Amino acid sequence: PDSERVKMETVNELFMRVTLTFGYMEQPNIPRALAICRKQGWKFDIMTTSFFLSRRSLKASPNSGIPVWQDKLFIGLARTAADATEYFQIPTGRVVEIGTQVTI
Repeated sequence: PDSERVKMETVNELFMRVTLTFGYMEQPNIPRALAICRKQGWKFDIMTTSFFLSRRSLKASPNSGIPVWQDKLFIGLARTAADATEYFQIPTGRVVEIGTQVTI
């Protein structure tokens, strides 16, 4: 049911934290899921809403203890992973990405 998919918490008068739950075989669609929030009385404009995503940038380390080719293979596979903005179907102009560099 929709009531179990959405959890809304007020952080302060300017911020809301919304937790959306999707099943394993479902294709996440954030704008469609946020429509459930509207049905529950939350008023917002998706084109003025900011979405915060994390991004990891992987770097190979010569001291990792595994062969360099394995580091490079893993990093290459990670780079080909689906883009979160496209995967969750979020409007691209509304995304703020916060990144970290991780040495493997």
